[in-house]
Amino acid sequence: MTTTALIVAAGSGQRAKQDLPKQYTRIGDKTILALTLEKFINHPLVDQVMVVIGKGQEELFKQSLQDLNGEIDWCTGGDTRQKSVFEGLKHLSVAPPDKVLIHDGARPFVSPELIERVVQSLESNKAALPALVLNDTIKRLERGHSLQTINRETLFRAQTPQGFDFAEILNAHKRADLEKEHIFTDDASIAEWENIDVQIVEGSSENYKITTAEDITRASMTNSHGIPDIRCGDGFDVHKFGPGDFVTLCGIKIPHEQSLIGHSDADVALHALTDALLGAIASGDIGSHFPPSDPQWKNQSSDMFLAHTCKLIADKQGTILNMDVTIICEQPKIGPLRDQMRHRIAEITHTEISRISVKATTTEGLGFTGRKEGIAARASVSIYLGMIE
Repeated sequence: MTTTALIVAAGSGQRAKQDLPKQYTRIGDKTILALTLEKFINHPLVDQVMVVIGKGQEELFKQSLQDLNGEIDWCTGGDTRQKSVFEGLKHLSVAPPDKVLIHDGARPFVSPELIERVVQSLESNKAALPALVLNDTIKRLERGHSLQTINRETLFRAQTPQGFDFAEILNAHKRADLEKEHIFTDDASIAEWENIDVQIVEGSSENYKITTAEDITRASMTNSHGIPDIRCGDGFDVHKFGPGDFVTLCGIKIPHEQSLIGHSDADVALHALTDALLGAIASGDIGSHFPPSDPQWKNQSSDMFLAHTCKLIADKQGTILNMDVTIICEQPKIGPLRDQMRHRIAEITHTEISRISVKATTTEGLGFTGRKEGIAARASVSIYLGMIE
């Protein structure tokens, strides 16, 4: 048995309200179409992948293939989905496969397991359709008014890839092409019209079709497996005491019998927090951005270092989910100043204070902090990246 995946990507994507056809929109460093193709190129049950593209999209298609391995055949489609699929099937008929999986190019989150379920169903069926049950109450409307509640027990949401015996679906499309008055929105409906029995297999809620601008935003917030791109970072810093009469912690000046020594203002807490955020976006550490050997950073406020890092995160369309700072010292007492510190971090990072934690602990008199020789700080953060890097 040979199985070909026929990917339909000839649409203009007008409902996405953008100049570029939606299948060529980049999610991170790859287009939606490339992410879709990867799922089939890398699947052990798929022998060949072919794509139907729109007229004039040749250059966009070639650019999408730059990061992909494997040979991909292609042809130009028609002005409807039905005609595009038919063109693809005719192209494949020169060396016909046994089975064909017809899939939307704008469904990049199809899982290997779903593909396998469809292929396995074709071992004993002429057609297989992945579908989901409806969980919401369904209404029939007329002129904006609800007229009837529909029994949802027999209703399903159809998805792709839809699998078929190749010869059967090709013949069905040929007859549908002759019957010009018939317009079908998917290939299972053509099979049903041709009296081909269509077997339902379990679909997946993650296997949604990207259609609108909102769908593109949703997709941009997930990686190629449909999982939110959440990054975590950890930072640690130490500064020793020296002459002075205050320390700066979390951007707050605190009267003290000594000061922390450093090239900048030696705000050990903000340094640890900055390092944690830089680590979350894999962008080095505070020393690589603000080297202590550079005189321009001497005595600078660490507020600036943290603000700069937040801009780097914003440039990646990232959002800070939470920040947790632990200050390790015997003196000064942090508890009475905790909320003031949280407010200051919130101001610098433009983050809700409910997402910011500042804690303090001692080492029970042990080590350099226990001997009051300096202060250490540790920070943990998590961020949500809107674009995959």
